[in-house]
Amino acid sequence: MSKLELTRLNANDDGFEQQLENMLSWESVSDATMQQVVADVIADVRQHGDVALMKYSEKFDRFAVQSMTELTLTADAIEAAFHRLPTEKQEALTLSAQRVASYHEKQVAQSWQYEDESGVTLGQQITAMDRVGIYVPGGVAPLASSVIMNAMPAKVAGVGNIIMATPAPDGQVSDFVLGAAYVAGVSEVYLLGGAQAIAALAYGTETVPAVDKIVGPGNAYVATAKQQVFGKVGIDMIAGPSEILVVCDGQTNPDWIAMDLFSQAEHSHDAQAILISQSDEYLSAVLASIEELLPTMERQETILESLNDRGLFIKVDQLEDAKALINKIAPEHLELSIDNPESWLADIRHAGAIFMGRFTSEALGDYCAGPNHVLPTSGTARFFSPLGVYDFQKRSSIIGASSGAASELGKVVSVLARGELLTAHARSAEQRIND
Repeated sequence: MSKLELTRLNANDDGFEQQLENMLSWESVSDATMQQVVADVIADVRQHGDVALMKYSEKFDRFAVQSMTELTLTADAIEAAFHRLPTEKQEALTLSAQRVASYHEKQVAQSWQYEDESGVTLGQQITAMDRVGIYVPGGVAPLASSVIMNAMPAKVAGVGNIIMATPAPDGQVSDFVLGAAYVAGVSEVYLLGGAQAIAALAYGTETVPAVDKIVGPGNAYVATAKQQVFGKVGIDMIAGPSEILVVCDGQTNPDWIAMDLFSQAEHSHDAQAILISQSDEYLSAVLASIEELLPTMERQETILESLNDRGLFIKVDQLEDAKALINKIAPEHLELSIDNPESWLADIRHAGAIFMGRFTSEALGDYCAGPNHVLPTSGTARFFSPLGVYDFQKRSSIIGASSGAASELGKVVSVLARGELLTAHARSAEQRIND
């Protein structure tokens, strides 16, 4: 194993701001070559439909099929996969889905109306999308939690048809992932990956129905494809590498913090783990824990590469100074491993999810606490929110004017529309003026 060379900074040093900016920087835009490759795949799927999907299945997933039936799993097949799982996994998936559903039920918006003083009925009608597609990567890790987190808020929102696309390298797909699809209410599964899956969900083929929105993580090709089909369909966000920011006052077991940092670093070499403390001695203690525990980790090479490339320890004069850094970094995951973390909430404006107290590991949120683990990354917590029911509900404005209200407001419309030189607008309203 290579040597650990994690970056340590002092917030008071000259050049700290630039050093921090350099460490946070991550280029999320794919290059021109990738953009063209993805555009070509999308065009191919749009033109040739199922034939293109079967071709790419053989090319990229080494899964040669004679018909789309072999790439399609019905509700019965999904249920059968769940029942093949050991009881322990069935119960864990079920509990996770129940907790996630319970949390997201609090987010359901209701339609509303009122009549104002001029007699106009105004309101908002809330409806769910008809059909949603979720993408689940098919790499080394069987991401069952990703299925639950992406599908469950759509189900709670009332989406009638939830479709999942996941690749099946060498024709293999995880029963654990399919079992998660079952408990989360997925209607059907297509064994499709990459940009071709996104194209199929966006535009539809002879077999795959087009959806209204596509959510879920993926590699750079998937992210690029989501960018390119946006507008034809909605998307959740373009997610960057996973990240965690831990603020600790030096009183938490250093081994706990080391493992919390590992929990994100093990995702990929691009993942980022940051620790802020007012104690140099504590930062050194956590570093010692990292060096001791790292050889015990199955994904130690990935963790080491992540920590060496993007890992960061920051020393501040006073722990309160961490608040400004939190809002600047706008982390995906924020652990407040301190006494009385609730007292910090009013000062934290930008964070995807906030984990409060020494016992609340980020991993709880990844799997079964209840809130969604699909979170804004790379500083986008400044303007994005966690995935939720609201991402699968639409709002329609309601306006209903009585004869008197149409007459009175029509006079206002007449002035405004003629001021904009839009005569038809003005005359449309003027025709309903009574006097």
